[in-house]
Amino acid sequence: MPNKNEMKKDKIINDPIYGFINIESQLITKIINHPYFQRLREIKQLGLSYLVYPGAKHTRFQHAIGSMYLMQIAINQLRKKNNIITDEESEALKIAILLHDIGHSPFSHALENSLVKNISHESLSSLFMYKLNEVFNNKLSLAIKIFNNNYHKKFLHQLVSSQIDMDRLDYLKRDSFFSGVKEGNINTDRIIKMINVVNDKLVVEEKGIYSIENFLIARRLMYWQVYLHKTVISSENMLIKVLNRAKEIINKKIFTTPALNIFLENDFSHNDFINNSNLIDIFSKLDDTDIYVCLKYWMKNEDFVLSNLSKMIVNRNLLKIEIQNIPFSDKKINSFKEKFIKKYNINRDEINYFVFTDKVSNRLYNLDENNINILLKSGKIIDISKASDQFNNDVLNRKVEKYFLCYPKSL
Repeated sequence: MPNKNEMKKDKIINDPIYGFINIESQLITKIINHPYFQRLREIKQLGLSYLVYPGAKHTRFQHAIGSMYLMQIAINQLRKKNNIITDEESEALKIAILLHDIGHSPFSHALENSLVKNISHESLSSLFMYKLNEVFNNKLSLAIKIFNNNYHKKFLHQLVSSQIDMDRLDYLKRDSFFSGVKEGNINTDRIIKMINVVNDKLVVEEKGIYSIENFLIARRLMYWQVYLHKTVISSENMLIKVLNRAKEIINKKIFTTPALNIFLENDFSHNDFINNSNLIDIFSKLDDTDIYVCLKYWMKNEDFVLSNLSKMIVNRNLLKIEIQNIPFSDKKINSFKEKFIKKYNINRDEINYFVFTDKVSNRLYNLDENNINILLKSGKIIDISKASDQFNNDVLNRKVEKYFLCYPKSL
């Protein structure tokens, strides 16, 4: 019988959504305690959404832990239905979902392609996982296979990444809770209880159709009320503009943190990260704090663009934004630009930091991705678009685009 000093206790995390979460795996505990993962404590899940919803300051760390908890529930549920998931696969699944967002830039999606161009956070997450695999003596190899969809049991990858994965189930429930937008709340317990596996594909049993319909509606509402709220669009585009300006004038020796300075001075490609393993270590030093500290320094910078945009973000004096279903006319855009140029006597390149237009889009459901398959009582499997009496292909797959124009309130 082992003595008390040799007995290892489970790690327990108290989550505001699910209550106490037990972590039985020593390997997962070590991964959570690694600096790469601890960094997620300082990266906000919803970027600058807290400027609209004050409670939305929750982090990628919380989301990752919550997603792992839902994965454990899903594993237990699938095992009850006689689907074989070994203990090794179970641990790998939990590691894969735990690390699925570890490659996020500061402020999450807001700076996805600003500090590192043309590299998705999923690709960076994969690179982080390879590095951690070296640290933990190849014990993450199966998790990496599942994450990259290279494992023969394809339904395991669907639990990590699909249109009904544990990532989406957690972020909708969590983002709804912290933002206070009740329309986004979903019944994760009901959805997970309804999942099953047929022919190596994740399916939802027929009696779970209404829960899936609610999930899709909640996701749509959360996009337009929270993720793509007009003030969030304005503030996050301003943050992108600030970083672009800092990158443009970095040779003037503006203040930056050491890690941020490297990414402002260089445009690294995916191959650069593969060929230089130190880049991931440097990237792992970046979080929201780097950006916010710099904004406070940049407020006093002599550069008109950098200082004014930084002040506007820190003081929440954001650019005014208009949104409509058609592109804005050149006449209207140029009118704002001319007014601003006359008022502040700046050049035409600099005006594009203060007056700009673009578009945002959202789709309720993507027929081209891993479909949400419904298992009918007859045993037949059909897509949710055909099983639902609320939606059809056109409604589900229709891409909604909205155009926005940002400009200073003084205009």
